[in-house]
Amino acid sequence: MLKGKTILLGISGGIAAYKAACLASALVKLHANVEVVMTSHATEFIAPLTFEQLTGNRCMVNTFDRNFSHQVEHIALADRTDLVIIAPATANICAKLAHGLADDMLTTTVLACTCPKLIAPAMNTNMFENQVTQDNLETLRRYGWEVISPASGRLACGAVGPGKLPEPDLLVQHILRAAALPHDLSGRRVLVTAGPTQEALDPVRFLTNHSTGKMGYALAKMAMLRGAQVTLVSGPTALEPPPFVEVVNVVSAQDMFEAVSARAEQSDLIFKAAAVADYTPADYSGDKLKKKDSDLTIPLVRTQDILKYLGEHRRPGQVICGFSMETRNMVENSRAKLEKKRVDMICANNLKVAGAGFGTDTNLITLITRDQTLELPMLSKEEASSQILDHALGLLSQQA
Repeated sequence: MLKGKTILLGISGGIAAYKAACLASALVKLHANVEVVMTSHATEFIAPLTFEQLTGNRCMVNTFDRNFSHQVEHIALADRTDLVIIAPATANICAKLAHGLADDMLTTTVLACTCPKLIAPAMNTNMFENQVTQDNLETLRRYGWEVISPASGRLACGAVGPGKLPEPDLLVQHILRAAALPHDLSGRRVLVTAGPTQEALDPVRFLTNHSTGKMGYALAKMAMLRGAQVTLVSGPTALEPPPFVEVVNVVSAQDMFEAVSARAEQSDLIFKAAAVADYTPADYSGDKLKKKDSDLTIPLVRTQDILKYLGEHRRPGQVICGFSMETRNMVENSRAKLEKKRVDMICANNLKVAGAGFGTDTNLITLITRDQTLELPMLSKEEASSQILDHALGLLSQQA
């Protein structure tokens, strides 16, 4: 997801510098071009050669290294950088960057960068919580830096508290959010539903379906990467929620209706990808239903139609997208759903087509709007999500 991007990884002189090697490796695996700039103190903790082997690029430390090209190296590097991350950032480097001091290769290069900048403070707890350090971090925020909160735990000095460098996987997620995709959804509020619902019969049993939530979770992730403020209303799944997304966990269809209806008014784009139960048991037994010799009949009643409610209560300038899983007459049934529910787009697929059913990592979707029927090729669910978001954003711009 970072192909074609140049990431400047700045490393200052803290014990957590060793973690930067894992971060550099992870970024390379995402096809980023990683340029590492170290302070001289950082080289006391880990050798520049480590990063040269991991990235395939020369690690820079000395501003006046005569082996640089004829270019002003720190300016040339700043010009080609798409994102800066300082990890770990000591109290000293935080103070220098906050006040524009530029006395080494790292600070002079970063001062010349106009791209997005992230900083991950890592230091002793008392140093981190010192008001001077907090003021410096607030200054960096005011200048547009994203400050990544340190993790809490036992530090190398023996103290216990905030000050640990977050794990490389989390730092990568911050980088992806900042640089992976254009932020064409910045300022937009996106509401996504995902997963199944569970309709309880008794304390032991419930009615549900085969939905895993993968499509909705992919939509939430891709909307987040494009800069949206995302709320994910999720039925029970085994999936790890996307980072930087507000997750509202629900169980039943009624739970999901209440969660969605309470948040719909504030949403610009709504994607109802959840497989919500159409029916729920008419009666709930507080005790386990005992097995009998005769057959069992379970009376069912209709659940609240969430998509229909959204269509009937939509506000001007809002785009609503539903999902339709069919086994026959997919386009006809989905277009009828579009009209009946008064929504803008239906994402339809056929359960009987290989690669388009529950639990797969791919999907074969047909996008249906009032004016168009567009068949997408077989795509990963993240790729399909990007196409869905493109079309939804186009519909949103038409309403502006």
